[in-house]
Amino acid sequence: MDVRPSPVSVTVRGRVAVVTVDHPPVNALSGPARQGLLDVLSALAADAAIAAVVIAGGPGRFIAGADIREMNAPPAPPLLPDVVAALDGLDKPIVAAIDGPALGGGLEIALACDCRLASPGASLGLTEARLGLVPGAGGTQRLPRLTGIAAAIPLICGGRILKADEALEAGIVDAVLDGDLLAAAVARAPAVAKRRLSAQPVPAGDEAAEAAAVATAFKQAKGLPAVEEAIALVRAAGSVPFSEGLARERGAFLKVRESAEAKALRHLFFAEREAGKVPGLEGAEARPIGRITVIGAGTMGAGIAIALADAGFPVALIERDAAAAVTGAERVRGLYDRQVKAGRLTVGDAAARLARVAASDDWSAVATSDLVIEAAFEDLGVKRDIFRRLDAVARPGTVLATNTSYLDIDTIAAATARPQDVIGLHFFSPAHIMKLLEVVRGARTAPDVVATVLRFAKKIGKRPVVAGNCDGFIGNRIYAVYRRHAEYLVEDGASPEEVDAALEAYGFAMGIFAVSDLSGLDIAFAMRQRRAATRDPAERYVSIPDMLCEAGRLGRKTGAGWYAYDAAGKKAVDPVTTGIIARARAAKGIVPRRFTAEEIEQRLVAVMANEGAKVLAEGIALRASDIDLAFVDGYGFPRLRGGPMWAADQTGLARVLREVEAAHAAGGAGSEPSPLLVDLARRGETFAQWRRP
Repeated sequence: MDVRPSPVSVTVRGRVAVVTVDHPPVNALSGPARQGLLDVLSALAADAAIAAVVIAGGPGRFIAGADIREMNAPPAPPLLPDVVAALDGLDKPIVAAIDGPALGGGLEIALACDCRLASPGASLGLTEARLGLVPGAGGTQRLPRLTGIAAAIPLICGGRILKADEALEAGIVDAVLDGDLLAAAVARAPAVAKRRLSAQPVPAGDEAAEAAAVATAFKQAKGLPAVEEAIALVRAAGSVPFSEGLARERGAFLKVRESAEAKALRHLFFAEREAGKVPGLEGAEARPIGRITVIGAGTMGAGIAIALADAGFPVALIERDAAAAVTGAERVRGLYDRQVKAGRLTVGDAAARLARVAASDDWSAVATSDLVIEAAFEDLGVKRDIFRRLDAVARPGTVLATNTSYLDIDTIAAATARPQDVIGLHFFSPAHIMKLLEVVRGARTAPDVVATVLRFAKKIGKRPVVAGNCDGFIGNRIYAVYRRHAEYLVEDGASPEEVDAALEAYGFAMGIFAVSDLSGLDIAFAMRQRRAATRDPAERYVSIPDMLCEAGRLGRKTGAGWYAYDAAGKKAVDPVTTGIIARARAAKGIVPRRFTAEEIEQRLVAVMANEGAKVLAEGIALRASDIDLAFVDGYGFPRLRGGPMWAADQTGLARVLREVEAAHAAGGAGSEPSPLLVDLARRGETFAQWRRP
């Protein structure tokens, strides 16, 4: 019989009981933790020798929230509201000693205490909205009684995490203390008066401020049902009895818990954790990374340099000559100046970070670097030349990374005598902002090099997804199919604005043609020209984007592309583009047909999922959730839809397969249904269930 000790223990200091939750790694409120707390509180209520209670989580911790793994199963007793009710009902004063994260249910535990003390490193927040939920154990009713309704709405609807001093200013904690927090909590506890928030009124508020908070929350919600529910609950805190507010909250929690949006967000939560589990790295020790060189100070290189400097790394930014290095340095400075003007950085912080970047044309820095990131022009010959030079200059053991979007990692690595040290690091633009980092393994990339860049990625705040080596890797390979089928839809009768409107209604921030104009049509045009000789003649080819480029319509930078742009950058339907599309259709004898928004959405999600299935089957992606993560973090796929593979699962793969068959009929070679998709649809299974044999 497997008997495990409770994660909750009690020690007595004088007449104060210290209740410690010790449930590594983050003290999640799993079933055993909830049961342990309930048992301890019941015993303490009956113990006349105990005058006060301190709730703690150990050094550097408190309670980081619910155990998300339980969210996909029916609620199991004891429920968190039962634990919070037991805290609220205890007649002895309770002090929360918050020495780390108090998030979600952890903060609800703290709010049920009579006094909240925090260390300077503590963080607090009701973060449920990040998972498509509302607080379910009194958070929407207790927090407004401390902060007021206008302040509580953005905290709950935005899932904001406050630092200790911010929580003090908001009135959520009673004091922020240096030194031994637990000792201070024990010393104060006997003198703390009972102060149940359940018995406190909501402070009088400002109707205009509350209305503004509601408007902002709705604007930022982007269709998340939990936000509307949370707003209603917080506002109800000021108008209904506490017990009724709790009942409403619990009902809303159970409802949104089962929403499609909450399930999608939970899927992405687990996807983030799964992405770091890479087979073949067992026993591989990451190499130390101290000094870093970036080759190329263009838009991408400058963004990478900022991402590194922001993380505290000294960066040598190398250009081909002194003039280009000066331009690169100015580019980095300009990006920091923008952040200062936007209020995201102080002048002092920007100066400190800028001081970490040294731009020059001197390659000697390579010899002392632990990591070199090449960010030169996307040309195989240029990159191979750089890697030949790196091979001659870099010391043994230096990790040599290429920031390529499409090119063959193994061909680049073959320009060196050390292919085991070469890896792809595909940053997404703007590199200092975008979270996704595609980590591309070559055929001979050493396991410790993969382990090194995975640890490095986390240190610079990126979300790494490991990919195999193929044209476009995971993201751009699938994106190319997505874009190609969007062009088929236009050639067959949809307008660019209809396609974009359908995608934006689906949840994308921008439609695919607006994105193309933003990035520049010439980039994809150059790629198509490079591939022209190897293109399968049986693959349907749409010449409209080529015609736009040949007419000098390269997107926003030229004032026209798929759309026309005014001086302020506002887009409009362009009759010139409409005419080019009409001529292209006429040249092929295509009679345009109408497409509904639903047809556009179904077609484009289906072809993404189909290409994703091919990527899975070939071993380019390790799991379907990695593809979802890549598209949500790197390509603007709506988080509330969970990514293309998850969205396909929710639609049903049999239905997706029918749509892919129609797409194949429209697109020809390259659009064939994936055998994996066919097999899963036949067996009634999902991408989420699939595991590599």
